[in-house]
Amino acid sequence: MSMTKLRTLLAIGTSAFVLAACQGQDAGDTTDTIVDDADETEDVEDNGDETAENGEDTEAVDFRLAMITDEGGVDDRSFNQSAWEGMQEWAENRGLSDDHIDYYQSNDAQDFIPNLNQAIAEEYDIIYGIGFALLDAINDVAEQNPEQQFGIVDEISEMDNVVSLTFRDHEAAFLAGVAAAETTETGRVGFIGGIEGTVIDRFEAGFRAGVAHVDEDITVDIDYAGSFTDASIGQQIAAVMFSNGADVIYHAAGAVGNGVFTETRNRLESNPDDELWVIGVDRDQEEEGNWDGGNFTLTSTIKGVGASIESSANLTIDEGFPGGENIAYGLEEEGVDLTRGNLSDEVWDVVEEARQGILDGDISVPEAPGDL
Repeated sequence: MSMTKLRTLLAIGTSAFVLAACQGQDAGDTTDTIVDDADETEDVEDNGDETAENGEDTEAVDFRLAMITDEGGVDDRSFNQSAWEGMQEWAENRGLSDDHIDYYQSNDAQDFIPNLNQAIAEEYDIIYGIGFALLDAINDVAEQNPEQQFGIVDEISEMDNVVSLTFRDHEAAFLAGVAAAETTETGRVGFIGGIEGTVIDRFEAGFRAGVAHVDEDITVDIDYAGSFTDASIGQQIAAVMFSNGADVIYHAAGAVGNGVFTETRNRLESNPDDELWVIGVDRDQEEEGNWDGGNFTLTSTIKGVGASIESSANLTIDEGFPGGENIAYGLEEEGVDLTRGNLSDEVWDVVEEARQGILDGDISVPEAPGDL
């Protein structure tokens, strides 16, 4: 996929959403290398152009990226994992070894600044903070290290040495709401958010607006976990929503969503004739919905966190670091999307019609619940 505007002149490949995550690599200085079709490593001549596995000509450069996770962890099957997968894809497409990328796990907010300082000490070219919760830490450390380049995902920094990567999540969430409204048999659906705030507000507002776009009489149950990590809370909230009659639940809650999938699986295994669905978030979560009777992931909203990292790194290499800028991604830039998933042909047609309405400007999607 390709962008159409100057600062979205960024290749967002769909494979950035589906690569399997692996463990973090040890940081270290390396020489430029590229992997050939036989998976053997050979030296690359200085300033030589090489062809990566995706068939694109890229210049192998000694450029290194690091990311600081939020509290969800790199294997949250959602937001952080998507970022790490994109970083892995960037290294692969650039023909670089795993020593050119690393992640630093944050178990809580107190880890943010120590992790940032460790990454600075290990001399990464760009250090990304994954999630709005890292904004204050990024700003503090960026002010103290003006020569270091940083990135922040899901927030906007005004620092000259920080590039901001934001997403119009409400557009994809609107499509999720359309899909849920077209699928529900009970006339009741649910939304589970992580921690209330500007970012998750966009998910809630878009989802509710999408449901209402189809049928204003459908009930939308709303609840927040107050966490992005506690799967048990997600399971408890899902249990209440299902018991109250919801048959489709959309979560925007990071690893909390793992509990939503667990509760849905448990209920289907106990009552296989039930029709229950979960809508995933940030990456394609279809495999999370596997159970003995099939798959209950209705669809997933996609957020190109990994692809935004990949493309902003390439932009820095090719044109220079876009410090102080906010690069925004929506449906038009193919930075957010909705998967085909298990949607019927009829529902998919309605989703596609809604997508076109947003792109054409005929549908205006609210960004906050107060705008509904």
